[in-house]
Amino acid sequence: ALLTRPVRQTGMMTGAASRAAASGQRIREILQMEPEVKNNPDAEELDSIAGHVCFDHVCFSYNQETEVLKDISFSVEPGTTTAVVGATGAGKTTLVHLIPRFYDPDRGTIRIDGRDIRRVTVESLRTQIGIVMQDTFLFSASIRENISYGTPDASAGDIIAAAKTAQIHDFIESLPLGYETPVGQRGVTLSGGQRQRLALTRVILTDPKLLILDEPTSNLDAATEAKMQAALDQTFVNRTTFIIAHRLWTVQRADKILVLDGGTLAEEGTHEELVNAGGPYAQLHKTMFQA
Repeated sequence: ALLTRPVRQTGMMTGAASRAAASGQRIREILQMEPEVKNNPDAEELDSIAGHVCFDHVCFSYNQETEVLKDISFSVEPGTTTAVVGATGAGKTTLVHLIPRFYDPDRGTIRIDGRDIRRVTVESLRTQIGIVMQDTFLFSASIRENISYGTPDASAGDIIAAAKTAQIHDFIESLPLGYETPVGQRGVTLSGGQRQRLALTRVILTDPKLLILDEPTSNLDAATEAKMQAALDQTFVNRTTFIIAHRLWTVQRADKILVLDGGTLAEEGTHEELVNAGGPYAQLHKTMFQA
């Protein structure tokens, strides 16, 4: 009778040890992977940027066969907002992922403030860029810890200021534990809009000069989208911003709109210019608002 429980526990521990060993092996394989994008031998540090972005005849393919982006050229002025629109599979996300060098183009050059991004270190480049993806990842920790993930030395005042800019401070303060409230694995206790605004707060706290937003208002109801739009309006101030959105009403106030069609830059301009031009954007606009 005395031996039964230890024997059972030994069996359970054996199974746990086997699972831990397998998990450790997978983690080790990931940690030992060599990144495809590396620093060039002559790479220099990228100091604080103004935010001028230039694509010069950029082409890119994932498999070296089918080009996803074909001869893309455009220029974005510092402190302006650029919307990237187009049908699904047009290459919108791929285009913005080339800016922080998640991939390198097959041909052409991407410059920030006149400097080829392949001539600067990856770390210094990505430090200047803030990204809010469509699928927001939150850790099983407190709201404060999730917000300060990228800036662990941030003060409570800085965290609150960033939360106010992202229009989520009042909601956090209404929680019983405030900023110390745990959010659960992947933020399971929060709604989609709350998770996206927390991710935006995290990015604001790092104070990037260049901001990339991938579908920031996806899957939001009208009331939540209005709050998110108010948060974005404050976030865009004095930042060069690229925003991807299928909902055209979220990009109508952009300084420039890039319309991608089959991997090519079909047209660019302001909302009014593109609607009057009668091209692909006008067709998208008509389809969206025909009701």
